[in-house]
Amino acid sequence: MLKIRTIATTVWLEMIRQKDLYVLLILLSTLLIILVSLNIFGLGGISRYVKDIGLMLAWIFGLVLAIHISSRELPQEESRGTIFPLLARPITHAEIIVGKWLGAWSVVTAATFCFYLIVAGVTIGMGGSIDMATTTQGFILHSILLGIIVAIALAFSTRLNSDAAATLSFVLAGASFLIVPRVPNFLAHQQGFSSSALLMLYNIMPHFEVFDMRKRIVHDFGPMPTNVCALIALYGTALITFVLVIAVLLYRKKRFSRGSIQG
Repeated sequence: MLKIRTIATTVWLEMIRQKDLYVLLILLSTLLIILVSLNIFGLGGISRYVKDIGLMLAWIFGLVLAIHISSRELPQEESRGTIFPLLARPITHAEIIVGKWLGAWSVVTAATFCFYLIVAGVTIGMGGSIDMATTTQGFILHSILLGIIVAIALAFSTRLNSDAAATLSFVLAGASFLIVPRVPNFLAHQQGFSSSALLMLYNIMPHFEVFDMRKRIVHDFGPMPTNVCALIALYGTALITFVLVIAVLLYRKKRFSRGSIQG
């Protein structure tokens, strides 16, 4: 566990060294400016707009950060040659993958927590209210979803360069958010092979929509039942574990060359 924590810490240090904090500050400032500007357009008294737009941006920014940070970790180690002294130590491939995942996930979760704080602060500042129980539940499920996305980007990066891994991660995340939830509607108008293919897609693809509690937070519907939340969290944890196992297996079979440089 100490080795995993050490690798996770290096992810944080690498983020500071590469000045990724500037990217985070830009995103935080952008979120704050957009939310405050709603008051200029006469929407300041309607806190629902602030929460809705703010949470949507928090989800977009969180997704971008998760893929940006996690898809580059392994390719950068390989392109700089630092993967060789790392593998020469008494450390396993599984510890490298889990350590990288933990570091990237904790960075993105901390950033997303800041996004949520800004949304809550601006909402309250404009006279609105925040249901802490629902928001806390929503943030927990959101953080689990980010863990899944980080694991997926890491798995892609075990075999691809950072750009390709990021691109495929965005495509998979986009399909899971935009297409998978609508498959049941598509099935009503399809038959034969198309129907079977859509049904297989629906069962294979991850269901990111179950982690989204924005409507409950925005419209003050209250928290979901504890047992339902626990089942979703269990599903997310199982999915993270499954993807990380796949990533470890792929990384174990990888052959490194000191002459190869991956972006």
